[in-house]
Amino acid sequence: MKTILMVDDEDKIRDVVVSYLRKYGFRTLEAGTGTEALQTIRNVPVDLVILDLMLPDIPGEQVCQTIRQQSSVPILMLTAKVDKSSRVQGLTIGADDYVIKPFDPLELVARVRAILRRTDEHHLLADRISFNDGELIIDSVRNEVYLRGEPVNLTPSEYKLLLVLARHPQRQFNREELVEKVLGADFEGDVRAIDQHVKNLRQKIEPDPKHPKYIHTVYGIGYRFMGGSR
Repeated sequence: MKTILMVDDEDKIRDVVVSYLRKYGFRTLEAGTGTEALQTIRNVPVDLVILDLMLPDIPGEQVCQTIRQQSSVPILMLTAKVDKSSRVQGLTIGADDYVIKPFDPLELVARVRAILRRTDEHHLLADRISFNDGELIIDSVRNEVYLRGEPVNLTPSEYKLLLVLARHPQRQFNREELVEKVLGADFEGDVRAIDQHVKNLRQKIEPDPKHPKYIHTVYGIGYRFMGGSR
């Protein structure tokens, strides 16, 4: 049974979401503030965090950043901000998906299940891929990535994106393919969302993100992975 942490300062919203999550077989924890959420994550293992951006003590964006510094647990953001820049910012700081308020609780549950399904798929891969004489290593047994011997802290979406690309070196993936493989077939956002994940990933694994060695842009199409494997 997966454990979901629901973070929102509005009791009614928490009650509705928790009710639906429990109905569909999830164990739930609740937090009404960012401080409480961070304390819970430090003390209790959770499989996914549903995080409202408008919290009374700490901005949700800051909570997300703090979580991401400590853990790769999937984060689903709740936001009343409908502009594209706000959604891009959420992906930039480490969220895996977002839902705009007001939302359908059934859609929220579907998004939670899709994220967890993608995360679980990572554990089915038993392989270790090494590139450029061990400069970049992807260990899918442990779900770990190493750059020059140092661990790289990736979000689940970033890890999935890297794994999809790296397992098919030099293959050109269009954005629609990557969205389906990384964010799921039920993702309803702009396919350009994958660009932000690529940008975030480059910042973490590329020696020079402006001149990437591993993840190359295929103009007019999408992306492909380069780099000699061993």
